[in-house]
Amino acid sequence: MDVVAEDVKQNAEDGKKKGSFWRELPVLIVVALALALLIKSFVVQAFYIPSGSMENTLLINDRVLVNKLVYRVRDIARGDVVVFSGVDSWDPEVQIEEPSNPVVGAMRWIGTAFGMVPGEKDYIKRVIGVPGDKVKCCDAQGRVTVNGVPLDEKSYLYPGNAPSDRPFEVTVPPGRLWVMGDHRSLSWDSRLHTGDPGGGTIPADKVIGRAFVIVWPFDRAKILPIPDTFGQPGFQAAAGAAPFAAGFAGAVPLVAVGRRMGRRMGRRLRRRR
Repeated sequence: MDVVAEDVKQNAEDGKKKGSFWRELPVLIVVALALALLIKSFVVQAFYIPSGSMENTLLINDRVLVNKLVYRVRDIARGDVVVFSGVDSWDPEVQIEEPSNPVVGAMRWIGTAFGMVPGEKDYIKRVIGVPGDKVKCCDAQGRVTVNGVPLDEKSYLYPGNAPSDRPFEVTVPPGRLWVMGDHRSLSWDSRLHTGDPGGGTIPADKVIGRAFVIVWPFDRAKILPIPDTFGQPGFQAAAGAAPFAAGFAGAVPLVAVGRRMGRRMGRRLRRRR
């Protein structure tokens, strides 16, 4: 009888544990989703690649992780692959039908948040020019130049593509960026928006973050580094010269004014003596 009683007691305890688990499961799911959304909102977010505009660097159906904190500690750099919002500006490269009901809409929102479905107004491109840069195509060898320095784009440009199928020349305004896709013949990028406000450039404050790694599919998982050509010292120095020149130009009249004021004060002191 004691053995039977022990079995009954054990079964009852097991039943309580199972019941407790199923009661706690929804709470655990909610907490997990909340943490995931918190991370997605402020730290790292997954994005789905819906088009071929960045081939072969990124292929359709790839998933990338985007670092949302990096630009709090450094400026956006040439060569960065960035995700940015095109709300109220660029038309979507991939047309996506609006959800037919609220449930489907909610599921799509969750899918977009976790990189399972594409965001209609999110774009991914490579930064070619930062504020103050003069970006031009093409030079005598058909290359894109930044501040007169040609880019060697073989490491990321889609095989067989020319650097650009149309000429352009732009000086990137303050607070804006010139961006281009790696598959130039398919990419609807800054070159095709030169008639828009900003002359094809995008606002830097619309950048969501830097795509730094492909996480899916597993056989394509890799880091997305900045190509070596963007480390050339030539255009780094040229870009830095513009603010220096502007500062120097502003300093000259200030020095002149200071000298005049100094002379006037000297005259007044001599008169009082």
